[in-house]
Amino acid sequence: MVPSLPPLTARQKAALVVVSGLPGPRGVAGVLVRDYDRGSPRPRSALVFVDQEGGQASAFRELPPRTSAASFTRSRDAFDAGRATGRALRRAGVDIDLAPVLDLAGGPLGSRHFRNPALGIAFARGLAAGKTGACPKHFPGLGTARVSTDESPKVYALVRPRELAGFTRAIRAGVPCVMVSHAYYRNRGPHRASFEPSVYRLLRSTGFQGVAITDSLSVFGSDWTAITARAAVRAGADLLIITNGRDARRAIRALVPLARRGLLDEHVQRVLELRHAFGLNTP
Repeated sequence: MVPSLPPLTARQKAALVVVSGLPGPRGVAGVLVRDYDRGSPRPRSALVFVDQEGGQASAFRELPPRTSAASFTRSRDAFDAGRATGRALRRAGVDIDLAPVLDLAGGPLGSRHFRNPALGIAFARGLAAGKTGACPKHFPGLGTARVSTDESPKVYALVRPRELAGFTRAIRAGVPCVMVSHAYYRNRGPHRASFEPSVYRLLRSTGFQGVAITDSLSVFGSDWTAITARAAVRAGADLLIITNGRDARRAIRALVPLARRGLLDEHVQRVLELRHAFGLNTP
């Protein structure tokens, strides 16, 4: 555990709440590796994130899991697949898998949904056994949504106790990271979950002390980068996914004033603890 926040400049703090696509700006907390840039150089000081859910939703198609989430019927098989995936990703230099999807089956993500949360949690435990971090998504759940947030600018869903219970069980299992969705939840407030303080309070109410990460802010377009970055951090996000380096630099510049006022310190502390857990020192 990082005992206290070390001396950092405002720019360093701002960079430490950003996960960038490759090539990323200097000092970012992490980088997102995708199928088309997996051979690009990665900063040695950055956490490496990847989407490796299985089936078509995988940056490394030749690595496990060999099948989609929906194909699993037994927790043992899901655990074994998660462990094999974790081991393979560690060999590929990946620290955190942005998986499993814990949204309840019947939602808009098709084969990316596990049949029940227990199978997704078993997969997450397997990732940890394989020395890769799991990052369940999309809190607080997309099971009631009609379409994916990748497909529509406005997606509405409901917070359901059973769906929330799956995330709570994953948190109790020790996942270091949870991804917050871009959907609107009428029973939680007027903003998208990623920009809604009540959603982050709900996440923390489960006992979660790890890193809350947004879904990609790049879906809103470059012109909105500064606005969405500030809004997500103010709502409670610890890490912001921005899929290209140019916009990541824009986000960092927009966050520097918040860093100067001490508004990023709590988020930076959590990020430094996550980095420390994966053997990365303070930059």
